[in-house]
Amino acid sequence: MSRSPILLLLLCCVPLAGGLQCYTCLFPAISPMDCLKFPQECPAGQLCLSSTAEGTTGTMLVRIYEKSCAVQSHCGLSGQKRTAGYNFNYSNVCCDTDLCNAAAPVATPARRGAALGLLPLLLYLLLV
Repeated sequence: MSRSPILLLLLCCVPLAGGLQCYTCLFPAISPMDCLKFPQECPAGQLCLSSTAEGTTGTMLVRIYEKSCAVQSHCGLSGQKRTAGYNFNYSNVCCDTDLCNAAAPVATPARRGAALGLLPLLLYLLLV
């Protein structure tokens, strides 16, 4: 008996490995809004990332959310960054199942009114 039919049968039973499906944001979002999410296939070896950055200037607090694919070295990172007069503390969280970074941010009711007024800041951050 030829080995070709056996190999062909075995190959048919092996699932084709596709990349991980993750949400990515069209633009980052300012709390309490969630970003416009779109599923995308990540390159091999990447994970789904959810990133949160909290920025302050004086008594004003801003939260920005981002979702994307990421290499393992970006997972679990946190730190500080200063931009546009805000001191941002950011943290990255990764997960490894399809569309696992879908969770919407939890809004703080007191911040809702300020969020729309901060849209120009978001646009500025996107352009810098």
